[in-house]
Amino acid sequence: MSQLASVFTTPEHKALIAYVTVGYPSIEATLEVVPLLASLGCDVVELGIPFSDPLADGVTIQEASYRALRQGVSPLSCLDTAARLREKISIPLIFMTYYNPVFSFGIDNFCQACLNSGIDGLIIPDLPPEESNELETSTQQRQLDLIYLLAPNSPEERIRVVAQKSRGFIYLVSLTGTTGARERLPPDLESFVARVRQKTSQPLCVGFGISTPEQAQRVAKIADGTIVGSRLIQLLDERPLNKLAEFIKSLRKALDNHH
Repeated sequence: MSQLASVFTTPEHKALIAYVTVGYPSIEATLEVVPLLASLGCDVVELGIPFSDPLADGVTIQEASYRALRQGVSPLSCLDTAARLREKISIPLIFMTYYNPVFSFGIDNFCQACLNSGIDGLIIPDLPPEESNELETSTQQRQLDLIYLLAPNSPEERIRVVAQKSRGFIYLVSLTGTTGARERLPPDLESFVARVRQKTSQPLCVGFGISTPEQAQRVAKIADGTIVGSRLIQLLDERPLNKLAEFIKSLRKALDNHH
């Protein structure tokens, strides 16, 4: 069983997955905040590799990505940061990136570098499962989990393929659109999760738009994990990190009391 899959072995425990853009607001900040997230009860951290055209991301993460790129953050420095984090923490680390940087790096080279840096999985929102054979082979050879996304408008066939191919968990996008903190989650979230649940026994984690403990608790009632990104990134700018710490604690508490 992969490191990532083991997060979901206790059905009662709802996973809290945090997203940070590597190098935002600085590499030092990333090295400080990820161990903090782990210590406050985050089960997994997604490390975003900054990219010039992050299609799936809303304004907050786009801006973070842009600022990190301007400071010279590259896939290589993200790999180096991951390796340094791996020395400090034991929870699973996942890279969230787009296909272009992976392809430019060389698929096998990138997957090997991920393995060497202690990365457990990859999320690549713009890579459809039908075109992922090469990356799939490369990740499987190195026991890296390749995680696919499903949206509320995903057709049945796509749900079936992703249920078969995704490793670690399946990333359910709560709404059709980009990431970003939202005041409310869509009313049909429950039926979307139920539709996917019928086709797979894989853990299901919901992301995009989750920014309050109440929303996290709603997700915990129907899914196995909650992914939080944009709201967390907004709080990274505030020093000291008390507000961010309070926010993560409030989410952890909400997930632990989801009944």
